[in-house]
Amino acid sequence: MIRALKNLNRLQGVRSRSTLATGQPLFETRPHLIKNGDITPGIPALEYFERRLRVADAMPVKSCAVVMGATTKYRSGPVFYDFHQNPDFFYLSGFLEPESALIIEKTGSNPDDVVFHMFVPPKDPQAELWGGARTGEKGAKDFFNADEAYSNNNLMAFKKIVERNDTVYHDSSDVKNVASLFTETVETPLTRMLKQKLVSPLSPIMTKLRAVKSPKEIAVMRAAGSVSANAYNAAYANPFSTEKELQVYLESLFLLGGCDKPAYVPVIAGGANALSIHYTRNDDKFGKNDLVLVDAGGQFGGYCADISRTWPVGKESEGKFSEPQRDLYEAVLDVQKQCIKECSTDKSINDIHEISVRKLHKNLQNVGFDGITLNQTQTLYPHYIGHHLGIDLHDVGKSNRRANLQVGNVITIEPGVYVPYDDKFPKAFQGIGIRIEDNVAITDKGYSVLTEECLKEVDDIEELTQLAYMN
Repeated sequence: MIRALKNLNRLQGVRSRSTLATGQPLFETRPHLIKNGDITPGIPALEYFERRLRVADAMPVKSCAVVMGATTKYRSGPVFYDFHQNPDFFYLSGFLEPESALIIEKTGSNPDDVVFHMFVPPKDPQAELWGGARTGEKGAKDFFNADEAYSNNNLMAFKKIVERNDTVYHDSSDVKNVASLFTETVETPLTRMLKQKLVSPLSPIMTKLRAVKSPKEIAVMRAAGSVSANAYNAAYANPFSTEKELQVYLESLFLLGGCDKPAYVPVIAGGANALSIHYTRNDDKFGKNDLVLVDAGGQFGGYCADISRTWPVGKESEGKFSEPQRDLYEAVLDVQKQCIKECSTDKSINDIHEISVRKLHKNLQNVGFDGITLNQTQTLYPHYIGHHLGIDLHDVGKSNRRANLQVGNVITIEPGVYVPYDDKFPKAFQGIGIRIEDNVAITDKGYSVLTEECLKEVDDIEELTQLAYMN
């Protein structure tokens, strides 16, 4: 793998753009998207290299880590779904083409004894005529710094690498969940080989690495958060009649702002639709005094933003919260702001969640939920305070909510309240659902809010929402 470092500072622009054909944007082909030295937006080749070295550091000599890429999934016939790369594969390579695999092999105790193998779709004029350019084996070495690169149908090379190692790090779901020509070909031989090897799961290593973001990763996530936040701020000032109109508006601004695509299917929940936490039909009209709860974000450079906001959209509201809406909103906002302040290496996500429940219980009592019990508060707030965020929307690290947060963790803070039509609760609040969510990076000084540009104070929101009703 050290040999590949020779390519990291390669001369850029040696080849003309017209002679290059790769399966994803690179500096050489899309300099308006990728900076010199980066493989994906904001993440340089050197950082990908260092990630692979850290995987190797966690393995003994004569071992290898096997990671399968994802495959193209088809709706019917030749019609395919949007491709989403296996997050671990992406984290270690930055490579975005389907039907690929990588092996990190540790042959000795020195850094130069780590070999990065890639198996990629080969150059194929007929396939590229229909599906677009492929990077190919040579491109995998030239641009992605593989020490060795092979066609993804080279089963013999794959077997040879695995067979000569004593220990294999591999997640079995990696094969089971990826049904491609390559993995179907490899699955039976690989399964047979693994029975003869000491097999260790790779996921504990990957979870530990991916949970702690580098400064460059956090910068990419801040960029995703900034684009997404400004889309929300623009949406506040525009009138919408339907959930679908608002969805289309937000997602168009994510893309126009530079995001790759929406990070996930958004929640655009008007009125009582907000009582369903993951409402994604987004096909209703807004009522005359409705709030809308929006949970949406853009993806940039493979990293997700995840923002939730709630604001008045009903025509008769004229862009202002009603008194009950405002009281309940500020009760949730107070919880969210307090929980963000709690984000530090002295706290776990579970600690912060428990604080959020107690704080919300007190705030609900203060706004008129007389006699509400702690159990009833948890009924109105049935989800967790947040989750890790990164390449995946619900990123690694979710299994250990009781561990103290670490510098470099990025989490969401998203308290919510959802009041059903139930006379156990005050009638004025029934049918209201509110969630407020930001993305928070843990720093050595405490925390940094990556989505801080997204307005959430009532006065700031109303200053914009009232603009929608001025004409």
